[in-house]
Amino acid sequence: MPTQPYRKHLRSSADLMTTYEATRAGFVALALERSRRATPYVAEARALRHAAAQAKMPADLLQIAGIEAGLWAAAGLSDKALTHLLPEDKTEAVQGLIKNFLEPAGGKFVEELVFRFLLTRGDALGGAMRNVGGALAQRKLTRALLASLTLANVAYRWQHAKTREWVAQTNDDADIELALRGIAWRRGNKSRTLIYNLTVPLVKNNVDLCLFNASPEKLEADFALPAAYLALGELKGGIDPAGADEHWKTARTALERIRKAFAQAHAAPATFFVGAAVEKKMANEIWEHLQDGTLTNAANLNAEKQIASVSRWLCSL
Repeated sequence: MPTQPYRKHLRSSADLMTTYEATRAGFVALALERSRRATPYVAEARALRHAAAQAKMPADLLQIAGIEAGLWAAAGLSDKALTHLLPEDKTEAVQGLIKNFLEPAGGKFVEELVFRFLLTRGDALGGAMRNVGGALAQRKLTRALLASLTLANVAYRWQHAKTREWVAQTNDDADIELALRGIAWRRGNKSRTLIYNLTVPLVKNNVDLCLFNASPEKLEADFALPAAYLALGELKGGIDPAGADEHWKTARTALERIRKAFAQAHAAPATFFVGAAVEKKMANEIWEHLQDGTLTNAANLNAEKQIASVSRWLCSL
């Protein structure tokens, strides 16, 4: 394993700090992602409005087939709540919506219905957006990893996050990072598998990124073995400077837990940290951990040179 691999892209703690321009670009990226994720809700609202326009009065909405889910949402029932309710409970909620809000709206009851539908859907979107920084970070690192493998003429497979199916590399792998959970390749005669968001048995906690000395086919049997792990890392994609220290504290605690658990098993895989929001105090601490060997590698997610370097390092292990 290369010693001090961070020296290839970092000269001091200052290199780790997030610039104002990167912070601004990060917030813009979050806004664009929010708009992208909102598109299905807007389409649903339009469809609901057109269907509801058939009703002459609010009570008629109950007779229109195919808008039940829209009425439940407008009544304030979340997807989670729906799993715990009986059909009669859902009907009661919709009747309450009609009596208390739609009927008082008079001739504008369809607009009131759509507004209330969007309130519930917007709340769901807000919940999904709390994790969007991590999703964007994973996509960015994934694309850098795939680029490193492709440039090295190394064929790879990738695992679909929902189906868990391993898919062979093709000539057109555009946007696979949107649905990717893992990557597998061969380095010489050795197999490598990288998996995101895995609960590591030895640590008994979720780890953002794990690199294994095993093929996907052997991973199910080997992932409990300490010797199978080559590197474990924490990836924090939140861009808000106000939350940077908290993200680092969470990551630092997780990395300490990882090192302690593996040390007790007489193993010492590499550990690394990649973050989008890195402030001065945090950068100084990360730099100290790199210099004393506590951390093997680190990078600022917004610095292309650093992410490319970390990706090449991971692909070379």
